[in-house]
Amino acid sequence: MTRSPTVRHRRLGRELRKLREQAGLSPEEASRQLGWSRSKLNRVENARLLPGATDIGNACDLYGVDSTGKAGLVQLGKDAGKRGWWTAYSDVFTGSYIALETEATTIRKWEPILIPGLFQNEDYAREIIRTARPALSDAEVDRHVDARMARKMNLLGTRAPIMHALIDEGALTRPVGSPGVMGRQLDDVLKVVDWPNVIVQVLPLTTGAHCGMQGGFSVLSFGNEDPDVGYAEGPGGDVYIEAADQVRGLILTFERLAGMCLSPEKSAALIAAVRSNHDLP
Repeated sequence: MTRSPTVRHRRLGRELRKLREQAGLSPEEASRQLGWSRSKLNRVENARLLPGATDIGNACDLYGVDSTGKAGLVQLGKDAGKRGWWTAYSDVFTGSYIALETEATTIRKWEPILIPGLFQNEDYAREIIRTARPALSDAEVDRHVDARMARKMNLLGTRAPIMHALIDEGALTRPVGSPGVMGRQLDDVLKVVDWPNVIVQVLPLTTGAHCGMQGGFSVLSFGNEDPDVGYAEGPGGDVYIEAADQVRGLILTFERLAGMCLSPEKSAALIAAVRSNHDLP
């Protein structure tokens, strides 16, 4: 289980490594001249340690970076350390997934059990959180629900990502909470499917065995040179997948699942049909 850095942090580490290599310096030579341990250089270049402005500036001087490039990298380091809206919920959000999700331009999500978190309304989210974490107090449940609702704002606005969600039909049919909760939740999903940046496909129960049966996952893309990141959440904690071959494997699995799913139009019709079976009070 690993913690993943933010997008800007990953970019900074990659740029510093590239500049060192262009300068013809080995990791051992660069760390010696910078007065760093070899471990520190490795952690900086692999975005496991965020260097301060002085360290970034010293590295730029050693690598022969001009003043403009140096200023840009120092600013990138400052931006990587900025507090985002999610830090107000640091008691709820652990790890770096929300920071990555907020900066993603495309989110691929396979959800075999639940309505995806970015689509959940308050009542549904409260039932899921309370059931999954029964030790939480009512105030703590409310705090988690508030955080999840704040997270949904990521799908709105001019910088909203493309959200492509694949949902197992079982997540639609499984009753959650008191009568009316699922009906209202599916009403909300039916509104979301009409958004221009959202694609929803349903995997029918009649599909039988399929390549997504090992569990849900997400793949985040960033629309530039920053590599994609895979993510999976489970009872044992969060797992970030960053190795290129493993991320490609997740994308291939997602594409295979998408090919097994109903089209967005037929998916919306199925959601509407399932919704009719969940009576409002």
